[in-house]
Amino acid sequence: MFSDYIMASLDQAQYDTLEDGTYVAIVEGLRGVWATGKTIEECRKELISVIEGWIVVRLRLGLPIPPMRGHEIISSAEPVSIVE
Repeated sequence: MFSDYIMASLDQAQYDTLEDGTYVAIVEGLRGVWATGKTIEECRKELISVIEGWIVVRLRLGLPIPPMRGHEIISSAEPVSIVE
């Protein structure tokens, strides 16, 4: 389920080149999700990591995760304690 969502997010990603030659990627619809890298592949790998972390944070906080190209991750409305 997570991998399908991440792959759909990567398909939605928009890449650009910065003035210094590095690449930047954003995923429209996933607020705060962006990554940079010296190469397009490095940028893509970083973007995967950022999306994974973004999903984890939203799940832990009980925040909704917007659908991405027909893929959904449903979370509980109640936050889960991370301290036992």
